[in-house]
Amino acid sequence: MSRIVMRFTGVGGQGVLLAGEIFAAAKIKQGGYGVKTATYTSQVRGGPTVVDIQLDDEEIWYPYAIDGQIDFMLSVADVSYQQFKKGVREGGTIVIEPNLVYPTEEDRKKWNIYEIPIITIAKEEVGNVITQSVVALAIANTMMHALDEDLLVETMLSKVPERFHELNKKAYELGKKYALEAMEKQKANA
Repeated sequence: MSRIVMRFTGVGGQGVLLAGEIFAAAKIKQGGYGVKTATYTSQVRGGPTVVDIQLDDEEIWYPYAIDGQIDFMLSVADVSYQQFKKGVREGGTIVIEPNLVYPTEEDRKKWNIYEIPIITIAKEEVGNVITQSVVALAIANTMMHALDEDLLVETMLSKVPERFHELNKKAYELGKKYALEAMEKQKANA
């Protein structure tokens, strides 16, 4: 596996940091290297947040993602999307929450943009908005084929209380379903 570099952006309180932590922990469990670096403002809730995740079989010497080398970004807040999109390589994949993120036409030409209503899925289909980080995790892994799915789900479940396991499994399955549908739709329109 060559290095996979992903970025999750949102605002404080949306759980983007948890998704990065799960990816990094799962890669390490698999026997590779996983690094998560997070940046957020002093605002506890509502300030722009970004977490960059690097996964590799080789040792990672520099913990920060380099602008122009990010393969995948998922964003659930426009303020963070606008601030951090420039790091995604041309032709890279960006998943946005269409109710909250507004890419320009120029953005749509530069990157493969998928619109998946992550927060709506978590809130209305899973039944708990807090599961949006797991929906995002599933979307990212499905699109990037980053890690073995069973290992990733097992790692994710180890980070949440047992009473929420079924809810989080449901969130993962829905995220995967929506990612597959979005990729199929884009392939059909190509």
